[in-house]
Amino acid sequence: MSESAAVLVARGATAPLAGALKPPGDKSVSHRALIFSTLAEGQSRIHGLLGSKDVEATANACRQLGAELREEGEAVVVEGLGAAGLSAPDGPLDMGNSGTAMRLLAGVLAAQPFDSVLIGDASLQSRPMRRIARPLAQMGAQIATTENGCAPLRITGGQALQGIHYQSPVASAQIKSCVLLAGLYASGETTVTEPSLSRDHTERMLQAYGVEMPGPTTVRGGSRLRATELRVPADISSAAFFAVGAALVPGSEVLLSGVGINPSRDGLVHALRLMGANVELADRRDWGAEPVADLVVRHGGVLKAIDLPTEWVPSMIDELPIMMVAMALAEGTSTIRGAAELRHKESDRIAVMEMGLRTLGFEVEGLDDGMIIHGRPSAIGAGGAPASVDGAGDHRCAMSFAILAQALGRELRISGASHIDTSYPGFVSDLVGLGGAVFAQGETSNA
Repeated sequence: MSESAAVLVARGATAPLAGALKPPGDKSVSHRALIFSTLAEGQSRIHGLLGSKDVEATANACRQLGAELREEGEAVVVEGLGAAGLSAPDGPLDMGNSGTAMRLLAGVLAAQPFDSVLIGDASLQSRPMRRIARPLAQMGAQIATTENGCAPLRITGGQALQGIHYQSPVASAQIKSCVLLAGLYASGETTVTEPSLSRDHTERMLQAYGVEMPGPTTVRGGSRLRATELRVPADISSAAFFAVGAALVPGSEVLLSGVGINPSRDGLVHALRLMGANVELADRRDWGAEPVADLVVRHGGVLKAIDLPTEWVPSMIDELPIMMVAMALAEGTSTIRGAAELRHKESDRIAVMEMGLRTLGFEVEGLDDGMIIHGRPSAIGAGGAPASVDGAGDHRCAMSFAILAQALGRELRISGASHIDTSYPGFVSDLVGLGGAVFAQGETSNA
C-alpha cells in the first residue's frame, strides 16, 4: 500500500478500534537527537529514531555538515563533530517540510565560520522565519530572508555572536531552541523567556548531553556537548489520533505503548480527561531525559464539550486538529483560544479544519486564535453520503479527517494527504491494524 498517496479514502470502522501498537518515535525528539549528536564530541547512539521524511531531511543536513551516520541494528549511530567541527555544505540544505529542522539548524549555522543556505518545499518556504531571524540578528548573526520573511534563509558565516536575554512574544519551542543553540556559540549567557511554557525537549536534551544550564532556559557560550545514548519515546502527537479514535468509536479499547508524557507535551491527556474520556497512564517510567507511559484509552460514552484552558494550548499545539474532531462529536459547545500559532503551521490549520468540518455539516466558527465548535454527537455512527474534504497538504489535518470518518461511519475522500509520511509513514497500516478502514485511492481496502 502506498501511504504517501495524495488522496486517502477513509470509511467508518466496521468494529470497535481494538489492539495494541507502539506509535513511531517522537518527531521533535528525533530532530534534536540528530542535531545534538552531530554537535557532540564522540559517538552517540539513538534508539527508536523516527523514520520519516522530516527526520530524513535533518539526517541528510547533518551529513552535509560532515557528520557520519549509520544504522546498527535498530539504533542510529552518529559520529559527532564537536561544536567547532562542522564543515561547509556543498550546496543548500533542504529541510523538506520540516520547520523544526530549519529553525533549529538556523541557530547552529548562524555561528559557523562558513556561509550556508536553508531551503524547503513550497509549504515550508511559505512559513514565517523572521521570528528566528530577529533574535539571531540581535545576537550579531546575519540572516537574509525573502521580502515576506520566509525561506530560503541565507546565512553569512564568520559572525561573532553575543549572548542575549530574549523575551519571545509567543510560546514556541522552535524559537527558544534556535536561540539557545546559537547561545552555545555566543559570548556570555543566553536566556529565553516565553509568555507560557513551550515544550522543553531542548532543555532536557542539552543536559542529557552534559551541558550545565545556569537557569531553566539559559545556556553559557562555549558549553560542550558530550556524546550519549538516547532512547526516543513514541510520539504523543501520533498516538493522539488513535486515542481520540478510541474515545469516539463505541466499544473501542487501544493500548499505545512507550508514549512520551513530557509535562510540556501532555495537554491532550488532560483535555480528553476533562471531556470525560477514559484515559489511563500505565507503567510510567523514564527513558533518559524523557518520561514515558503506556496510554490505555477506552470508549466511555459521549464526550462533553469544554472550553480548552489556554494554558494547555502550548503543550498540545500539534494535537489541536484531532482535538477539534473530538469536540465536533462532543455534547455541547467547545472553544479553543490562544492558538494563533495554528495559522502558521504546515497549513493554516484553523482554516483547513473549519472548512472540512463545515463541509461535513458541523457548525463551527474559526477565530483568529482558535475555534468555536458546536458538537453533534448524534453524528457518531450515523453514516451519510460519501463526501470530500481537503487536508491541504497538512499531515495532521489529513489524519484527523481519517479518524473522523471512523467515528461517523461515513466515507470521506481526503485530498491533500501526501505529506502524512513527513511525520507518520505507517499511519494507514496502523489504523487498519486496529480495525479502522482507510486506504490510498486506487488500492484495495483490507478493512
